[in-house]
Amino acid sequence: MGVSSMFAQDDQSVSEEATKEQVTEQPAASQTMAADEAEAPQGIHKQIKAKFIEGGAAFMSFILLCLIFGLALSIERIIYLNLASSTPTKKLLQNIENALNEGGVEAAKEICRNTRGPVASIFYQGLDRIDEGVEVVEKSVVSYGSVQMGLLEKGLTWISLFIAVAPMLGFMGTVIGMIEAFDNIQAMGDISASAVAGGIKIALITTVSGLIVAIILQVFYNYIVSKIDGIVNSMEDASISLMDILVKYNINKK
Repeated sequence: MGVSSMFAQDDQSVSEEATKEQVTEQPAASQTMAADEAEAPQGIHKQIKAKFIEGGAAFMSFILLCLIFGLALSIERIIYLNLASSTPTKKLLQNIENALNEGGVEAAKEICRNTRGPVASIFYQGLDRIDEGVEVVEKSVVSYGSVQMGLLEKGLTWISLFIAVAPMLGFMGTVIGMIEAFDNIQAMGDISASAVAGGIKIALITTVSGLIVAIILQVFYNYIVSKIDGIVNSMEDASISLMDILVKYNINKK
């Protein structure tokens, strides 16, 4: 056998061994990729869904309803308050003063009718009683201001109720879950660390969910309250300015 044939056989054996290594490496690589895919983190919505199921559909459903209704009321209040505060008060006062000087009370009332917001409604009630005197106008403005404040605060009691109920439901679910865990321990007659830890974990999910819902709704609630305070301050300031305009109008009229 020549030297060239010996090298050819060696090359062939080396290529065969490399092919075998590639064949054996391919299943191992595929297994590694499958394991990596299995260990890859799931989407956020899938994780939330898994925790929702683990926490128990009964109590988690009530907590979810608190979040849905609380957010619906909060969004409705935010839209209403933004529309209520969209009218510039200074411009409205200037238009009313110009209308009083040029067209009288009816022209000023027409401007209030065509303007959206609680301030314009209060101004209309005051202008509607201008013939009865400034004192009657002031009482009317104050009284109707209280009515408008009640309309601004509509629905806040329900939002505060959901803020209080959500963590209470979470704590109740935790307590019931703990009772069930101890019942299982009593039935088994032995304490299993995995059983206790799993039961406590499932029970605490409801508490965490209730606290998260309460925190979210509390943020919206504080924003709504601050928005209402700003509108009320604007209403009070505008009412004082309106009384000054009406006093000046009566003096000029006489």
